[in-house]
Amino acid sequence: MTSSPWVPRITAAFLIVGAATLRLFYLANNCPLDLAPDEAHYWDWSRHLDWSYYSKGPLVAWIIRASCWLFGPLSVQLTGSEMLAVRIPAVVFGSLLLVSLYVLTMQIFQREGLALAIVAVALTLPLIAAGSLLMTIDAPYTCLWGWALVAANHAVFRQSTWAWTVLGLLVGLGMLAKYTMVLFVPLLGLFLLATPGYRRMLLRPGFWLMSVIAALSCLPILVWNAQHDWITLQHARGHAGMQSDSVIHWEGPLRYLALQFAILLGFWFVLWVQAVWRHRPWREPRPEVAYLWWLSAPMFIFFGLFSLKNGGGEPNWPVTAYLSGVVLAAGWLVEEWQARSLTWRRWTLGATLGFACLGAVLTLAIHQITWVQPMLVRIAGRATLEQPMPLRRIDPTARLRGWQTLAREVDALQEELRKQGIEAELAGTAWTLPGELGFYCAGHPTVYSLGSALGDRHSQYDLWRPNPVDDPESFFGKTFIVVGASEQLLRGAFERVEPVREVTHFEQGEPINRWQIVVSHGFRGFAHPRAAKKF
Repeated sequence: MTSSPWVPRITAAFLIVGAATLRLFYLANNCPLDLAPDEAHYWDWSRHLDWSYYSKGPLVAWIIRASCWLFGPLSVQLTGSEMLAVRIPAVVFGSLLLVSLYVLTMQIFQREGLALAIVAVALTLPLIAAGSLLMTIDAPYTCLWGWALVAANHAVFRQSTWAWTVLGLLVGLGMLAKYTMVLFVPLLGLFLLATPGYRRMLLRPGFWLMSVIAALSCLPILVWNAQHDWITLQHARGHAGMQSDSVIHWEGPLRYLALQFAILLGFWFVLWVQAVWRHRPWREPRPEVAYLWWLSAPMFIFFGLFSLKNGGGEPNWPVTAYLSGVVLAAGWLVEEWQARSLTWRRWTLGATLGFACLGAVLTLAIHQITWVQPMLVRIAGRATLEQPMPLRRIDPTARLRGWQTLAREVDALQEELRKQGIEAELAGTAWTLPGELGFYCAGHPTVYSLGSALGDRHSQYDLWRPNPVDDPESFFGKTFIVVGASEQLLRGAFERVEPVREVTHFEQGEPINRWQIVVSHGFRGFAHPRAAKKF
């Protein structure tokens, strides 16, 4: 007698819907995490809808704009800001990603229990939790990659014509979110090329129909870049460390591996590596399992090679390698479970449950960091003159806290100036600041970036005109409240600069974030701007 498949399906649905509900409740009830700088930056983009932007495609801005239109009033009523509205799409995309992993597991292994186990373990991973809470480009990107895996499997192994069309749309939308989605096409092509019996698909209409649809989806990005001197290409080259004068970082691959090991809590990374080695395609007879390998390992290797130029890269760069990778690793673990000794099974079961619990505890700690802050203080030490904010070294949420404190200080300072008859402009010295100030300051004011004149990298703020760096004549004589700069950096650009003021955000008596604010009068432009970074 076989058990009903509806038991694991209903259980998985309960876990996914339950997790989404808890996240929404958390966001709507005194969430301690302000918008991350990336989130605030994309929210600022959503106030200026366009076909593309300096560093990314337009999808994230379009989604945030739609969500704020639908849920903005409710979000303000519940939280006092549009934070909930900005993040609701991340919760939805995170839930849909888990559904795609369940479906993909069923396509490959036809094991409902295994699919349920993957969903349950994924919910304990801090990496998945962050992607299901923060509305960055990774939220739609990983979701679309997950469903592209499902559609491609259907297209290849079930010879479905409509699935190729759907796959093209998914890849195209993914590229509007994050450009690395384009890698899905060559990775799938490599699988077809390397797998006897499927090579002929490279010559059939389906694969090329998918490629054409995906390419057409990129037209907004291409047209926009053609109108803006291909600025995104320049940014991408710099971000990847591909400038002509960049050096080779031989330690980059080691940093890359260490970072990936850490974000997967070590254990899950080791399982993935073992599965990748065991199912290497030249020894794997099952094409559906080789498919998982080709959509995982090469993606990881690709970014590993780039680490030679960029020194290690960002922790989220190879994240989509782990989507098919987690299914591959789970399948490998089941096979090993059936073949190994009782002792091995006991140790493996204990380690799996132990690291799942560790991941769940870390995920909970990230959501309620104040619960573990006393322990973090003991590890990091108390604040000193040499280390004024030691918690920032070990607390990954520090960059998401204190922005409302800063905004209140800026609002109060602006009100003081208004009482003196001065209407001050707001500016930040890096691309990470204007979005946060624009979001949290009263009335959502326009905030400029002076970064490209002070040594920070170029950003979308340099493309919006007028701006103080490129159009100084539009701002001559004005007073600015500048966040993030010292007096020395601003003296040449203003007639008079007031002494710097410091704003520090404390939690439980510990400094978490600190900013410098300088009120500068009589703007006269940057005569000798510092060379800005291109990435």
